[in-house]
This record gives sequence, structure tokens and C-alpha cells, in this order.
Amino acid sequence: MKIDAMTPDRVWLSSYPEDVAADIDSGQYSSLVGLMEESFARYADRTAYSFMGKDISYRRTDEESQALAAYLQSLGLAKGDRVAVMMPNVPQYPVAVAAILRAGYVVVNVNPLYTARELEHQLKDSGARAIVIIENFAATLEKCIAQTPVQHVVLASMGDRLGWLKGSLVNFVVRQVKKLVPEFQLPQAVAFNQALSRGRRLPLRRPEITPDDIAVLQYTGGTTGVSKGAVLLHRNVVANLLQSEAWNEPVMKRVPANEQPTSVCALPLYHIFAFTVNMMLAMRTGGKTILIPNPRDLPAVLKELSKHTFHSFPAVNTLFNGLANHPDFNTVNWSNLKVSVGGGMAVTPNVAKLWLEKTGCPICEGYGLSETSPSASCNPTTSTEFTGTIGVPMPGTWMKLLDDDGHEVTTPGQHGEIAIKGPQVMAGYWQRPDETAKVMTADGYFKSGDVGVMDARGFFKIVDRKKDMILVSGFNVYPNEVEEVASACPGVLECAAIGVPDEKTGEAVKLVVVRKDPALTAEQIQAYCRENMTAYKQPRVVEFRDELPKTPVGKILRRELRNPT
Repeated sequence: MKIDAMTPDRVWLSSYPEDVAADIDSGQYSSLVGLMEESFARYADRTAYSFMGKDISYRRTDEESQALAAYLQSLGLAKGDRVAVMMPNVPQYPVAVAAILRAGYVVVNVNPLYTARELEHQLKDSGARAIVIIENFAATLEKCIAQTPVQHVVLASMGDRLGWLKGSLVNFVVRQVKKLVPEFQLPQAVAFNQALSRGRRLPLRRPEITPDDIAVLQYTGGTTGVSKGAVLLHRNVVANLLQSEAWNEPVMKRVPANEQPTSVCALPLYHIFAFTVNMMLAMRTGGKTILIPNPRDLPAVLKELSKHTFHSFPAVNTLFNGLANHPDFNTVNWSNLKVSVGGGMAVTPNVAKLWLEKTGCPICEGYGLSETSPSASCNPTTSTEFTGTIGVPMPGTWMKLLDDDGHEVTTPGQHGEIAIKGPQVMAGYWQRPDETAKVMTADGYFKSGDVGVMDARGFFKIVDRKKDMILVSGFNVYPNEVEEVASACPGVLECAAIGVPDEKTGEAVKLVVVRKDPALTAEQIQAYCRENMTAYKQPRVVEFRDELPKTPVGKILRRELRNPT
């Protein structure tokens, strides 16, 4: 381990595994494009992605992303324009991301399960002029596209990259048997394969891309409930994947020389955890990524994994738990697993214990946010047991605790808001300088909203949440948004959303409602929310009360609602 003599205050460095440097050189690439193109050339003949039994090489990903980039440029988009991507984990996703970045545009990751209301907000807020979307969700886009700046639609289908015979079969099953593609009308849409075909006949202009150009707008909620885009520059994402590479190296170097490093990508690629720690990190290391399109289908996940040798598995607590308790768990060979990274939500001790018993590979819990690209801290990958902490800051990262006045907490064991500084921290929120100012300190720290404590070795532990955010299976749910939707339901006078413990998802949304129509039922409210919010935001529990606790100025006291009545 290399300890920087200039920063003796980083007590956590003594807890670093041997050979993990205190800092990383994120300046070795001027952009993600340079990093990707180096990997395309170096690993051309390796498998980049495995999907539904089909292996897709780095060379093919390179060629297809060049073609799609040229096609996008032919639409007249200017450098820095935003292009949305709304797909599950399919091979078109990494092709689209590489194409957007190579063409000089900005990736806007979109949750494919969004409702039309949620999608409209994100497309309007980002100013996206184009979208690459899978046909399963085209009906949602049709409902809102007229209210957005989107002019160009590239329409993918599940079987696009599987060859004519298998692809046609997969598309038939998806469309006709499983009925997963609702009817839609998007006359301006161009098929994904058609876009590639056109792009192959066009030149690709190579714009100059600097470390300070925007790579990704990663949307996240806020205390206001308005979803806003974390501005991640090329240098932010490059830094974070190099930090993750350095952190994983002590165990990944144990992968036999004759085996290609392989990771399981069951987390959705639109989530920053999978985007950086799965897709981008695997590209950097020449690894193979097993794309899992639907992690909720546990039998299908286990059936797919039974066909592979794999070494890295980033996941959330709910997925670790679901797999470890599934009767088909032992049909998979887990003996090659070198690192299991838990993130997105707290890993529970019982799940960590069961996972270690069943796989022999401990879960290394980490911590991060969309605003930090995402990894800020992690337990050492050489750990042999579960610590119950979020680990120590990543290489090149500083973390400290702040009191309510913004002063650093210096007393050991004292609680404070976790603040993070490092090359992976965002440039700010997209077109929201007021919101940016609320979370950034004068000395460049990002205030996370999570309350933590640090021990003598530099390990941090989260003990509370400063903001009212609810964390459902690793996804942020902001009470204001739930309340805004639910309060528009006929018969609701006012309401408040809080998080309640849930065995499966960590937390679930509970909605406390004051009715103006006494006949209003919980089922009616839930049905209304289903129409307007994606599943993880919907209230699992609805409780009726005569009034809500409030401050003298009328602000609802959510904390009081969390206390049993």
C-alpha cells in the first residue's frame, strides 16, 4: 500500500489491503471514449457480453457502436446534445452508450419501467433530442413524446442482436406469446438494426472530448421530490471505474490466467451502480459481462448462471437474499466467485451470513450515490467476514462527518452527516445551481444526507438518514413525489409518505391519508398510484387518519408518523 505523506489525516489508509494505492491516476484517459477504444482494440477477439446464449465480441461491439454513432451524427445533433437510453440489460445497451459517447453526446439513463408522467419529466428536463428505446416500452413513450423535445427514436427489440433465426423466435415469444409489447404508434421511429445499417455507410466524425465534457446525466430524486440529473463528467466516471478496478484487484488477480474475468450483470444498467461497476469496469479490464434482462425471474437467472464460470457479482441485498434462499441455488457453481459487492441498500447480517455459507465468498458492502458515480467507500475485498459497515473511502476519496452547522465532527463515535470529496463527485445538478449549492460545501465536499459514524480504523457506518428519502431495494423514493401523485387522487384531502421496514426490500412506502371522501379505499389509492408511478415507488401500505401531525407553520412531521400510534 502506498500512503501519501501529504495526507496523514486519512486514517483509513492503514486498513487498505496490501498493494492498493492511496490514490489513482485518473488522468491517464482524457475521456471514457479513449478508455473504451483502447479496450476495443486490445480485447477485440474476447467476448464482451453474453446474452441468451449468444456471445458478442468486443470487435462487434466496437463496429456496431461506430455505426450507431455515425447514424446519430447524421441526424444533425450537436456535440453535447442529450440522448436517452431506455432499455433493460440487452446487448443494445452498451452499444448505444458507446455510440452516444463516441459521437460526442451525453447519455441520459432512463428507467424502462417509468410511467409516461415520469418519462416526460426526465426527457423534458434533460432536453433529450433522441432516444434509444426497446419496443416493450414504446407505448409509454407514445403517450408523452409530443410534450418532449425528442425528435428521433431508435427502436430496439429483444432479439435484435441474436441472429435472424434465434432473434425472430425471441421476438415472436416476447410479442405474441408473453404479450410484453403493448400496441403503439411511433411513425418516426427507426429500427435499431436499420440505424446500424445506415450508419455503416456513413463516416464517423470524431469530436474532441475533454475530461470536463459531460458523459452522463444520472437522474436521482431530492428532498424536493423533483427528479434531477446528476452531471457526471467523463473524468468522474473514468475515476470511479479506475478506483473500483484498484479496489477489486487484490482478489481479481486470483482469477486463473486461462479464464476471462467474468461478471454477472443482474442489476439494471440504467442504475449507476451497474453502469460503472459492471459495464464500464468490465470494458476496462477486458472482462465478459453476463447480461441478465430480468433479475426478478430467479429461476431464469439461476438457469443462466449455471452455464457460466464467473468471478464478480455486484448486487443488492434483495437479490443476494432471493438467490441464496432459492431451491435451485445449488445448480450453479459458485466456487469461482472472487468478489460479491453489495451496494444500493444496506446488506443485512443474516443475508451476508447465508451468502458466505453457501458461496464461500463474503459480501463486501460498499456505499455510493448517483452523485458520486457511484462508489464512495467499500469494505476491503480481502475481508473474510461481514463488518456491518460501509467500509473505508475508495482510493483518492476523502470522507468526513459534519454537524448541523456544517462543522467537521472530530470526537470519535460522534454522529454527523457523511460528506464526500474525490474525483468521482459530480459537477452538480443539471441546470439547478440552487440545488447544487444545497449539497456542495465551500471546500468541495458533497453532503450525502446520510448520517454516519467513523471508528478508529476509518470504517464508516450509516446510522440514520438526514433527508426523508425511502430506500426500496436500492432505489431512492422521495416522499414529495409520492405525495404529489397520491394527493391528486380523487377523494384525498392530504397525505404523507414514509418508509417502513420490509423483509424483502429493506424499506417499503407507507402512505398516511386524510380523506375528504369517506368512501375512498386503500385499493383505489393504490390503483391510482399504479397508473402514475413505477412499481418501487407505489405505496405498499395505506393508512387512514383524521389528521396529520404538523409544525406550527403547517409542515407535515413525517418523523412523528414513523412512531407507532
